[in-house]
Amino acid sequence: MTALDPASPESVDPESVGPESAPPAPGQPAPVDRTALQRRTVRVLIAAQVVGGVGMGSALTVGGLLAEDLSGSKSWSGLATTAITLGAAMFAIPMSRAANRWGRRVALTVGWGLAALAAGGVILAAVLEWFPLLIVAMLVFGAGTAANLQSRYAATDLADDAGRAKALSIVVWSTTVGAVLGPNLNEPGAVVGRALGLPELAGPFLFSIASFAGAGIVLWIALRPDPLLIARADLGDAARAKPGLRNALAVVRRAPRAMLGLATVAFGHVVMVSVMAMTPVHMKDHGTALTLVGLTISLHIAGMYSLSPVVGWAADRFGRIPVILAGQFVLLLAVFTAGTSGTSTWRTMVGLVLLGFGWSCCLVAGSSLLAESVPAPERPGVQGASDLLMNLAGAAGGAVSGSVLGLAGYGGLNLVAGLLTAPVLCVAAGFALGRSRRAPARG
Repeated sequence: MTALDPASPESVDPESVGPESAPPAPGQPAPVDRTALQRRTVRVLIAAQVVGGVGMGSALTVGGLLAEDLSGSKSWSGLATTAITLGAAMFAIPMSRAANRWGRRVALTVGWGLAALAAGGVILAAVLEWFPLLIVAMLVFGAGTAANLQSRYAATDLADDAGRAKALSIVVWSTTVGAVLGPNLNEPGAVVGRALGLPELAGPFLFSIASFAGAGIVLWIALRPDPLLIARADLGDAARAKPGLRNALAVVRRAPRAMLGLATVAFGHVVMVSVMAMTPVHMKDHGTALTLVGLTISLHIAGMYSLSPVVGWAADRFGRIPVILAGQFVLLLAVFTAGTSGTSTWRTMVGLVLLGFGWSCCLVAGSSLLAESVPAPERPGVQGASDLLMNLAGAAGGAVSGSVLGLAGYGGLNLVAGLLTAPVLCVAAGFALGRSRRAPARG
């Protein structure tokens, strides 16, 4: 890596990171105002999340309909969303390796770029009416989800312990904009698709191409100096972590708090996905209007993202483990409320909002605990492993939830989901009790 490489920590534009007290000596790298660079990094990540999230929200709402149209069967309609989730898992480790070698800027830009190409593949599949191509494209489409998820970790590279959760949560919160705006572009997308002679359901993916490419361009141009490369500049190349999932999991096993963070993210995700995926089916079976079903899912998404800055503040103020414990109790309240809702639409809505909020507590506090519990050089690999397990858990939850719903009903599904909080609840409680017992000894 040369001094002319824009991803290198040596190529620093002082104006981009704040004023410096003195120019660097000849041959020495320019000093970096890390506080200013952290603020700028978060702003860039927010901009990319907003731009890219629009395309994600727009496409996810019609992906299942397109899969049903091309396959000719409702039973295959859920495969599109499952493919995106599996794709996110598939790209998690390669993207973390790219970040470890070249920095966040390259890894995230490539992720959004692959997603833009995949959106073009979805349009081609719709034109050719070829279902297998659609599924392959949706797998690659998952690279966008992987980039979206790993952006939250990029916000923590230069953050200190007192502000790490807040920085992460703000980037998570910015996803709200795309989640709300994206689905509203489906009808305009259909109009544009018809004007271009494309199938109506392919039209929204034109917006996906534009938004994913836009997110990649924002990151490539503005995410410099690279926060990860700056964060480990003092460690030297010798401190670079060994690549691979096995090494990442070995690092986590040596750090009990990191294991708790990883488990919190994975278990929280499987609880959320398994209940959320079957809620529309449950509501439809009870004759709920489709508009109310859509409103319920929108409120659930708002619960997931809109309060994440509050969760981040609480995790910084009161600690990661108390917020993790609070998240488990919120999830339990959510599955109780939803599982006992019967034909009550408002109780189902309340349960889904609580489900989203509990997930937010798990994601923000768990991810923050994971990031600060492993050595800095190991973080990209460990974070990639976390996203891999998180998405695999979500895919498994979504796949199994239909069978559980058929066997035990919606109440039984929520009961099983509630039981999945037990491992994290017990371990987090053990950490909290151990800390409280040691507190008097420290005075």
